[in-house]
Amino acid sequence: MDLVRLRSLLEGVLITLYRRYTGAELPSVCERINLPPPPDDSSITKHERLSASLSACPDNRLPLVAEAVLNHEGLVAWQSMPLEDVLWVGRHYIEVPARTRRELAKELDLSDYLRYPDRFLAMLGSLWDLGENDFEVWGPHLGTLHDDIQRHVIRFPEDWSTEHLFEQLGAFDAVHPRFARFLEALVSPSTLPDESAQRRVVELANRHLAALGAELRQEGEEDGYPLFVLIQSRSGTTRRPRNLIFATLGKPDIRLSSALDNDIEVAERADEFLVYDRPVGKDGLLWRDLLAWWQETRKDSNATRASRSLYQRMANSLPEESKGQHNLFWIYHHIYQNQLHEVPALLPEIWLHWDPKTKQERQQLAMKNLRMDFLLLLPGNRRVVLEVDGTQHYTRDCGRTPDAARYAETMASDRDLKLRGYEVFRFGHGELRDRETAQPLLSSFFSRLLQRSPDNQP
Repeated sequence: MDLVRLRSLLEGVLITLYRRYTGAELPSVCERINLPPPPDDSSITKHERLSASLSACPDNRLPLVAEAVLNHEGLVAWQSMPLEDVLWVGRHYIEVPARTRRELAKELDLSDYLRYPDRFLAMLGSLWDLGENDFEVWGPHLGTLHDDIQRHVIRFPEDWSTEHLFEQLGAFDAVHPRFARFLEALVSPSTLPDESAQRRVVELANRHLAALGAELRQEGEEDGYPLFVLIQSRSGTTRRPRNLIFATLGKPDIRLSSALDNDIEVAERADEFLVYDRPVGKDGLLWRDLLAWWQETRKDSNATRASRSLYQRMANSLPEESKGQHNLFWIYHHIYQNQLHEVPALLPEIWLHWDPKTKQERQQLAMKNLRMDFLLLLPGNRRVVLEVDGTQHYTRDCGRTPDAARYAETMASDRDLKLRGYEVFRFGHGELRDRETAQPLLSSFFSRLLQRSPDNQP
């Protein structure tokens, strides 16, 4: 994320804020948008007080400030769009090149949208600057882009082609995340409350997106209509997890409370494992999502205290004898400690399979590797398994004798996971045994995996 650019944009927003609020209101404004308290100094201007507050704000908190400003301060489009672009580009996104955008526009028929002109204009105004707050000249006559679209697209639809509309919006040059959201909005039920029309646009878009390894895929419903999101279809699985059983201290004692709906419930020993049963969004499962669930289920409104207790509860599930697992878990949270809310949650001791019977009872039909060391749920439905391999993975007799059959069993399990859409990364226990040498290795690995540099580089 371009934090220098983000800070500069927030400096510009301060002009709006100091004009909008009185000096007495500034402390509450700063608290609302996650800025440090402004100086209590009547000898300086409101703008200087806000500037001092922003200067005191560390870089890693700027995204939270920008999010709060966008959510609470009612910025006009020319102010909000640059902030959104910096935030969105700093997260996972799918690239749709200009050629694909233009070819899609050439084939997109707007007639279905013209049956819902108010919805269509509202959608465009939520993503593009239609000049509704300006008094600029657009084209050969006075007016705004909003006025032009009403005239040349809605009232006289033969005037503008879809390609020309996209050109006027700036859709061909927009950053990738904004265009992705535009695609999703074009097939949203709030824009197009007609399922057959939605699916026609999805079918058209997916013909162009297929070459990129992307697609608009239905992910639930909204008001009875299908809801589509843009995903990377060449990696990950086709489904999102329903139940995550993790941080286990023993075999989970669970049962199906509704076999028809695949709903599970804890039968006994609920304190021995955690079950996250909330929907996982298109951004994957972030630490902030897991923490919100923990706070709600534990009824703890103190985020700092809840964060510590959640971390400790998960750490307690790690095998005492596996120093490598403990180091991996600690290092991940250490290197991302200042941006933990924005990174995927690292789930320890995760159950990928579950069988009420034991291996001895199942014999040859027993499922292998029921539980994995760690799981990350990343954007685009990516499921990443991390394993720390001790000698038990390739030896017997407490590490004294090589065991080819045991090693083959581990490799067979890997192949099965990969064929089901998981990404599997294995670390040797020896390379993670020492925390000082493991940190640069893991910092580099997670930086490449998440495409996000750690705050705490060794």
